[in-house]
Amino acid sequence: MNKEIRPAVAAVIFNEAGEVLLHKRRDVEQWSIISGHVEFGESVRDAILREIKEEVNAEAEIVRLIGVYSAPNSATYHYDERIVHFVTTYFEIKLLTAIPKNVSNEETMAVKFFPTEHLPTSMALINPHWLEDALNTTHGPFVR
Repeated sequence: MNKEIRPAVAAVIFNEAGEVLLHKRRDVEQWSIISGHVEFGESVRDAILREIKEEVNAEAEIVRLIGVYSAPNSATYHYDERIVHFVTTYFEIKLLTAIPKNVSNEETMAVKFFPTEHLPTSMALINPHWLEDALNTTHGPFVR
């Protein structure tokens, strides 16, 4: 079985009410923050802004670096012929344009803002500290 280490990016986006944006991923049919791979020759900054455009069709800017996440228990995925360990750079993002209504594309089934205390139960695998770290604006960046 092939083993890979891949760079990735992820974003937390809050609205004015403090709710967090999640999208329902088409590949696993679970809710997740926006995330994706860094392509060859691409910076992590450009990668996260591209992923936001691809997944929710909105323009955005980086507010701050939240942290870098590489813990194997929450960053390792098993596929048919390979195991991938992601090293993810995690940002807080501000939307510059509105998300179109009824977003649906090859990566996203739905998009919704959720109160942070009432997240959906069907969440994709993610570092368990993602929300706690995003809400902590006095410390960081975090390395986990």
